[in-house]
Amino acid sequence: MDIHKNAKLTPQNRADVVRRVLDEGQTPAAVATAVGVCARTVRKWVARYQAEGAAGLVDRSSRPRCSPHAVPGATVSRIIALRRLRWTGAQIAAAVAVAPATVSRVLRRQGLARLEALDPVPPVRRYEHPHPGDMLHLDIKKLGRFRRAGHRVTRDRSRSSPRAGWEYVHVCVDDHSRVAFTQLYPDQRADSATVFLTAAVAYYRRLGITVRRLLTDNGGCYRSRAFNARCRQLGIRHRYTRPFTPRTNGKAERFIQTALREWAYAHAYTTSAQRAQHLQPWLHRYNWHRPHASLKARTPISRIGLTRDNLLRYHS
Repeated sequence: MDIHKNAKLTPQNRADVVRRVLDEGQTPAAVATAVGVCARTVRKWVARYQAEGAAGLVDRSSRPRCSPHAVPGATVSRIIALRRLRWTGAQIAAAVAVAPATVSRVLRRQGLARLEALDPVPPVRRYEHPHPGDMLHLDIKKLGRFRRAGHRVTRDRSRSSPRAGWEYVHVCVDDHSRVAFTQLYPDQRADSATVFLTAAVAYYRRLGITVRRLLTDNGGCYRSRAFNARCRQLGIRHRYTRPFTPRTNGKAERFIQTALREWAYAHAYTTSAQRAQHLQPWLHRYNWHRPHASLKARTPISRIGLTRDNLLRYHS
């Protein structure tokens, strides 16, 4: 409970008042004059201490023991039930025959004043597989090509690159270590996704990681026969996220946000080809040198037993 900023007696001061009266033998009137309160207040705290000990010196709630004019429990239950049917406060007040202000107080007290409180966001469920390769997260990010700097740099939307087309960043993130792998492709079709999967598995194999499971969204390229056939050839169990639930594949989604912020939109590239040249150097920094917040400031590559000290041995 908060102490009033102008309070004369805090729990510590009350204990000092009691000590002066009981231990030092001062009169309540003398102690009251010394601390700036009335003698009745001093006697009150001394009596509470004698009855309850140190616990009696703590602030108590000022709420009355009995509230005869409070809203009956049955009325409160009916207000809550109607609110969960998404009724407005005015509708509830008319149906229950109470004042709208009463309905408002009840809803605020129950935390149902806003409609969004009726459908709370489900809690975030974080998970991590115990070993590298237990689960890979795959996703694709569409980026526009450009032949000159666009409005993100110039702030001028009239200077664009018409009919420049698109390019697609295929990303893969290991669930345990967060080691990532990316490549640029001209499309997001089944053939490109299959080639990327093969390259990703080979990349992780060079790091000593055996890929066992794969998690993707329900995109057409991941649903294709060619992609699933390649998964079977590689001995990988393929799983899909629930429809319209991107948080299930959250590690890939979060990696894409980081890539956009630290690579794609981090510099004023003059062309998309120049941007593409910076992808692999940035990816190397992400895996080998950049501290990762979810790994307690460790680098992703350190979770599979590799560090910057054996970087030369790895490349040799």
